[in-house]
Amino acid sequence: MDELWTVELHSHTEYSRDSRTALETVIETCRVKGIDRIAITDHNTANGALKLQQMAPELVIVGEEIMTTEGEILAFFVKETIPAKLTPNETIRRLRDQGAVISVSHPYDRFRKGAWEEDQLLRIVDQVDALEVFNSRCLIPEDNLKALLFAQKYGKLGTVGSDAHIPYELGHAVLKMRPFVSPEEFLISLRTVVPVTTLSPFWVHGFSSIAKWQRKYLGIPQPS
Repeated sequence: MDELWTVELHSHTEYSRDSRTALETVIETCRVKGIDRIAITDHNTANGALKLQQMAPELVIVGEEIMTTEGEILAFFVKETIPAKLTPNETIRRLRDQGAVISVSHPYDRFRKGAWEEDQLLRIVDQVDALEVFNSRCLIPEDNLKALLFAQKYGKLGTVGSDAHIPYELGHAVLKMRPFVSPEEFLISLRTVVPVTTLSPFWVHGFSSIAKWQRKYLGIPQPS
């Protein structure tokens, strides 16, 4: 039987404003939970992912979750930070210049600031490689289903992710994938994945609120 990796494709660290997860904690949690590869997709920065990749080069895929002027883009195999608040087309162009793989975060999550209107999604669907068809932090299962049906309708590959902001969440949505090294091999592997997913409880969102409150009112710095 072919070897399969357990791959987490959406996670946050202390380099995101709404997370306090230390880089060392990510490494240890992945070891305990049997996660073979993890994409670190902090909000609007790849700096934490780049640092963590130096610490654990065989574990980490450098990624970023980027807020555009319309919704959030999820990128893998990023080489440097793409700034927030660019247009979707400009964000995608800069990611292509880096050779990144491009997905779309939680496109239909009705409670998420970074969700997309369908007409906006239709304008970029031909420019992205995949859509996130399951996000563990979606509160309404129907929102994940809508993303899956959209991806199937337009022939897009599907990614899933825990969207973990605390260690407890890591591994809640992973893909069983054939091993890969390059972005090209990653895309090939995405064609024959086995998703293993579960929704996170609603209370995990409270930890994100606490992290933002601590940074704002207690002056706890966000690494840059």
